[in-house]
Amino acid sequence: MARRALLIGIDQYDNVSGLSGCVQDASAMADVLATNEDGSPNYECRLHTSPGPDALTRGFIRTALENLFGGFDGDVLFYFAGHGAPTSVGGFLVTQDGQNNDVGIQMQELLDMANNSKAKEVLLILDCCFSGSLGNPASIQNGDLENRALLREGVTILAASRPTETSAEFNGHGVFTSLVLNALHGGATDVLGNVSAASVYALAEQALGAWDQRPMYKSHASRLTPIRRCNPEVPLPTLRRLPDIFPDPTSTLPLDKTYEHTEPSKVDANVEVFDCLKLFRNARMLRTVDPGKDKGDLYFACMNATGVRLTGLGRFYWRLARDRRF
Repeated sequence: MARRALLIGIDQYDNVSGLSGCVQDASAMADVLATNEDGSPNYECRLHTSPGPDALTRGFIRTALENLFGGFDGDVLFYFAGHGAPTSVGGFLVTQDGQNNDVGIQMQELLDMANNSKAKEVLLILDCCFSGSLGNPASIQNGDLENRALLREGVTILAASRPTETSAEFNGHGVFTSLVLNALHGGATDVLGNVSAASVYALAEQALGAWDQRPMYKSHASRLTPIRRCNPEVPLPTLRRLPDIFPDPTSTLPLDKTYEHTEPSKVDANVEVFDCLKLFRNARMLRTVDPGKDKGDLYFACMNATGVRLTGLGRFYWRLARDRRF
């Protein structure tokens, strides 16, 4: 399916203090989103930065957003790194020409474009102060109750901080974007190698403590479409062998010395299975059955004739393999 991404990074502002990591962050995001780990195409990216050849005014960015969403029915991603500002009518993305009484583009305008677009899936990623305001129309907030969101199906938001919080830079990078990049480079993959918005958020949320900014995840989705595909922890042909190696997902596979390739009594077919078991173990899909004898190690499970069984994760992928779901 066709996928397009618009990425904005603003370090240089005309009327407010500048930033130091937004251009670098937007460029790094464009690099990683353009291809999957195997080099296959992912998003067709358009990157705009300040400083850069174009002034990233409210008019320029509004036109870029209209081009991003206009008439397109594939997957859309928008990333913004720069200043964010709170106002009495909601949060704003501060454009290069923003000033105190006219800061830039209202987050609600961005949300309206996403909600009204024909895009199948929309992912909005903001690394700016008060970014959690995105998705929270001022008209549906109620007094002290905040974070009432309004998203149509297919729209997901990843925000660096709550509506009332600032977002930090550290060593020339946005703290939140650094975590997102780590996730996209493989830190948040499932066993199949897929990185979803939910898994990106899970990584970022766990990495930030009680005194740090609190990222936000808002989604009205019926599927977890991968943002990027990385090389799977277990090659798919090996993963498909799960029902052959374990006839039942709860069964124990007994091991002996014939599975160990260093033993004179080895059996080639068993050694091949053992190589698969090592990959399953590394992906946390199986464990040994007698830690007292095998010390939780596959080699000792063979030497001491114990065995292995699938974990809950392994049983899940066993069923997917049985049902030919990948």
